[in-house]
Amino acid sequence: MATEKVKRLLINFKTLEDFQQFKEVGAQELSMKEELEENIIENDSESPFYGIYYGDRLVARMCLYKIESKYDQYFDPPKGYLELWKLEVLEGYKHKGYGQALVEHAKSFNIPVKTNARQRSDDFWNKMDFQPVTYDPDRDRGENPFVWYPAGVQPQE
Repeated sequence: MATEKVKRLLINFKTLEDFQQFKEVGAQELSMKEELEENIIENDSESPFYGIYYGDRLVARMCLYKIESKYDQYFDPPKGYLELWKLEVLEGYKHKGYGQALVEHAKSFNIPVKTNARQRSDDFWNKMDFQPVTYDPDRDRGENPFVWYPAGVQPQE
């Protein structure tokens, strides 16, 4: 299990350089590099990006967005949730607990968490106590949502 600490990443040119190694081959999503270039502010401490360093190398990262309760179509009571995006661990560092450490960090805020599982990742999300939602074509628009419910939170009906 990884023991390195999850850190909120600063939005700066060093982080941008670190993200260049994360572009996943064949992924349809925008890379975090492009997102950083659009939003770059030197050392913005309110960045939605989190990561784990091994020494001075960024080896795992994710993005957490806070979704306001008025847009909550997943949880009851709707009080807002975190949307976890772009979880990735570099080759050579996979299966060492880094992805799990990032997900546990997201859950530590003790509010619901939603993610869109990539193909062949269902087992990982199940292991992390996430549950697939009943697909709703109007709400989910082709995504594969998995959610984590903290105590006292249920699925919306």
